[in-house]
Amino acid sequence: MLSFRHVTRFTVSKTVFQALLVLGAVVLLSLPQTASTQQKLEKRDDFGQLVTRLSERAGYFGSDNLVSNELSYQHVLGKLQKMNVSGGAYLGVGPDQNYTYIAQIKPRIVFMVDIRRDALLQHLLFKSLMMMARNRVEYLSLLFARPLPKDFKKWNERPIRDLVDYFDRTPLDQKLADKIKDDVHKKISTFGLQLSPRDWETIDEIYNAFYTDCLETRYTIRDRPTGRFFPAYRDILLEKDLEGKHRNYLATEADFMVIKTMHDRNLIIPVTGDLSGVQAVRNIGAFLKEIGEKVSAFYVSNVEFYLWRQDTMGRFVENLRSLPIDDRSVIIRSYFNYAYYTNVHPQTIDNYFSVQILQTIDSLLKDYSSEGYNSYYDLTTRRSLDLTR
Repeated sequence: MLSFRHVTRFTVSKTVFQALLVLGAVVLLSLPQTASTQQKLEKRDDFGQLVTRLSERAGYFGSDNLVSNELSYQHVLGKLQKMNVSGGAYLGVGPDQNYTYIAQIKPRIVFMVDIRRDALLQHLLFKSLMMMARNRVEYLSLLFARPLPKDFKKWNERPIRDLVDYFDRTPLDQKLADKIKDDVHKKISTFGLQLSPRDWETIDEIYNAFYTDCLETRYTIRDRPTGRFFPAYRDILLEKDLEGKHRNYLATEADFMVIKTMHDRNLIIPVTGDLSGVQAVRNIGAFLKEIGEKVSAFYVSNVEFYLWRQDTMGRFVENLRSLPIDDRSVIIRSYFNYAYYTNVHPQTIDNYFSVQILQTIDSLLKDYSSEGYNSYYDLTTRRSLDLTR
């Protein structure tokens, strides 16, 4: 654990007592959900062995998904709650956008599946920082290499806007960044993974991007010119759900602690894999059957667009068939109103370029067993659930 100046002597103030109650409630809520799965995991594999066992060879994708580019990401939260999508296993691609879904769903185990090995390494960075942090303001302090506020233990009840404002006005401390980088290396070295020198360089590059750009960190396309202007991390954190509420996992201490607790227990497993590949998704399905868990939600972003274009969507559907599901298991997908998508999605909300979509996995599998889908647009519209009902 890092030692910071200005950490005051502990006294049981009203604020601290309230924070302890929140933490206690989260832990008590999580224990009944995770104990069985945790015990089964301990009998089979440690964290590093499980990551290696489930992963397949990395592929290429021409962007740096350090942060999401989907401002609509919280629009599905209300519908997920109404459908009582909870517990079980959560699968997802990409960066920490997933944490907001996880904080609400509270799954018993999580698999972060992405074709890019860089995504796995980024999640190792997140895991190490989460394990070192005591609360969400300290997590952001570690991520951005900015000094903690003097009274950081009293920040547990602060709104997300206060955290954003603090890190916007606080300059980088390069000595602190170097110290945190060393601590990150030490922490990741305990995870039981064989990392190459290039892996370590990539982790350092990812960390450097966050502490250099801080809340201006953005999604970046590397392999082609684009006129798109992607939202900054600041915008992602301050986005709201359809009811106008801040629902990012860093908006409340309780939601943050759901994610931190799962990382502490090695229950967020990063996996390198192609959603239409021959190994990773099927390996996860086999493992879930071993431990008796069903998929609650699978966030795929707009990966299906690329699978459709590459004519591998059918292989992804077959991989989905290998996963244990029930009638509430859902796919969370994103649709972007690009010109080459031909049509504007009917669930588009004014001033949002991306559209968040829900569909039950069961309905997708049944459609593929019968008439199938005529196009990517058909796939994203025919069975999409109404988020407002």
